[in-house]
Amino acid sequence: MDRQRKICVGKITGAHGLRGLVRLRSFTENPEAIAAYALTGADGKPVKVTLKSPMGEEFIAEIEGVNTRHAAQAMRGAELFTDRDALPPAGEREYYRADLVGLRVEDAAGAAIGTIIALHDFGAGSFLEIKLTGGNTAMLPFRDAFVPTVDIAAGRVVVTPPADWLETPKQESQGKGAA
Repeated sequence: MDRQRKICVGKITGAHGLRGLVRLRSFTENPEAIAAYALTGADGKPVKVTLKSPMGEEFIAEIEGVNTRHAAQAMRGAELFTDRDALPPAGEREYYRADLVGLRVEDAAGAAIGTIIALHDFGAGSFLEIKLTGGNTAMLPFRDAFVPTVDIAAGRVVVTPPADWLETPKQESQGKGAA
């Protein structure tokens, strides 16, 4: 896999105050560490961030060159990136989201199932979103029981989904039947 790519490590969630400060959500394991990385915007231009204070799960931050509320509001939704090689290595059974997206998904016999297109966490744990070989998408819990093998170097994951994983629920009749 291309280890030189950029990884999203934070996002501007809004403006704070009148002097150009922003609310910043960090995606790094140690949230304060975001300010230590060489950051760029989606356009590749450098972004200099100075953290001012924590605010819940976010930080109030200063972005160099952003001096008005209007300029801070214009940055809402902007993602901040750093080089993949600048990040610490992932631990055992830990993965960077960007390393998983694009991996082939196979069953235990090696048959192609699809490709990982996203990783989601809705609060109850992570789910892989898989583009199936037939064109549909499916979600699979990202747990050892369902994803026993992740081989980033080989560009694949092996899954053992539940037997009814791809079955669609049957609709029950809403009409009144004869008694």
